[in-house]
Formats: sequence, C-alpha cells, structure tokens
Amino acid sequence: MAASSATPDLSRKQHQILEYLREHAGTRTYFKSRLIGEALDLSAKEVGTNMTAIQNGECSLSVEKWGYSYSTTWKVTA
Repeated sequence: MAASSATPDLSRKQHQILEYLREHAGTRTYFKSRLIGEALDLSAKEVGTNMTAIQNGECSLSVEKWGYSYSTTWKVTA
C-alpha cells in the first residue's frame, strides 16, 4: 500500500481511513464519521478514534474536526 510507506506510524484502520479520504477529498470537503464507517465497515466511534492519529500525523491531507450533528463531521482538504 502506498500510504504505508508515507505514513509508517499509522495502524491498518488508520491507513484504511486515510486512503478513503484521499480517494474522495478531490470531490468532497466534509466527511461524517458515521458515513466513513459505513463505507469501510467500521463503527463511527472507531473512525473518530482513529481520525485523531490522521489529524496529528504527517500526511498530505489537512484534517480538522468541524462539527457534531448525529455524527462528528471532519473537514478534509488536500
């Protein structure tokens, strides 16, 4: 996986989430934990917990916790 060489400190779930965000960041800016979880077969809680590592990691995306309405919303920019 290409992301693993660029971000070696991330777990498998974090790489999975990061790849999902990279694939969709060109067409979307806001992502709900619940919807990411549905797409990746993870719970919203698992996504939210792992987003912190992505947010604080060195990757090509800017990830910001944006709001909460039924599920945490994340603002992601490339």
